[in-house]
Amino acid sequence: MSARTTRKWLRYGAIAVVAGGIVAATVLYLRHTTVAVLAPRGVIAAREKHLMVITVLLAAIVVIPVFAMLFAFAWRYREGNSKKAKYSPELDGSRVAETIWWLIPSAIILILSVVTWNSSHALDPYKPIASSVKPLNVEVVALDWKWLFIYPQQNVASVNTLELPVNTPVNFEITADAPMNSFWIPQLGGQIYAMPGMSTQLHLMASQVGNYYGSSANISGSGFSGMNFMAHAVSSADFTRWVASAKKSPKNLTAASYTKLAAPSSNVLPTLYASADSSLYDTIVMKYMMPMPGGNSTMNMTAAQMQEMDMQ
Repeated sequence: MSARTTRKWLRYGAIAVVAGGIVAATVLYLRHTTVAVLAPRGVIAAREKHLMVITVLLAAIVVIPVFAMLFAFAWRYREGNSKKAKYSPELDGSRVAETIWWLIPSAIILILSVVTWNSSHALDPYKPIASSVKPLNVEVVALDWKWLFIYPQQNVASVNTLELPVNTPVNFEITADAPMNSFWIPQLGGQIYAMPGMSTQLHLMASQVGNYYGSSANISGSGFSGMNFMAHAVSSADFTRWVASAKKSPKNLTAASYTKLAAPSSNVLPTLYASADSSLYDTIVMKYMMPMPGGNSTMNMTAAQMQEMDMQ
């Protein structure tokens, strides 16, 4: 074997070792790390993962050959390989070649458009989840820099902790009394924005008991890094016991206590409230929309001031 051939195989071997190392490192990382969106624990998240897999596989049909040809062409037509690199000007304008590289991407785009159309309707965040179990309603308020969860049916509330009964549809109503945020529990479903003066909806359902990390997916200021919470999916009996323990809390969520809670603070510990003002969520939404006498905005009014206005 000549020295030139030896160098050639050494280069091929080095490329194979690097590629194998990258693949091995990726597999090792995925085996010991839980990637939330790839480990769904809810019916919506499972459908979203299925959609991501289909999309990646369809894209790979184009992406992998393109990158393979990129390296193949760069290697074959390099400056030092002019003797072996065949010049083929007849390929320019070839009907066969043009048909191949236009037909395949067009077919993939057509398939993706059908997938997108169907999934956009099936995974509409405003679409309730079909179930024989009565849904749980939770009102979510994004604050600086914490999450407030109000349970109107149970008349309790919590901060930075979310309790959910497993296999029960949860209907979230979401708003913000702070800069725009994004409510996200990756293992249960996709994110949706929380915006002042607006009420968005999201429907999720946990399919397994467990603790799932939740956070804001939208940077909202200096305390953003601590704006996270834990969603606890528990049995129906455990959820009932949690509600009972929340009702024993010495704290109540009134308009006055909400005003204090809404003040900017970060890394807030989980807190339970024994009762919650039934009109608080609507008041928070409406305070960014209702005009005051004289045409002034109510944007900077506290919940207590809004409630006082309603009483008048």
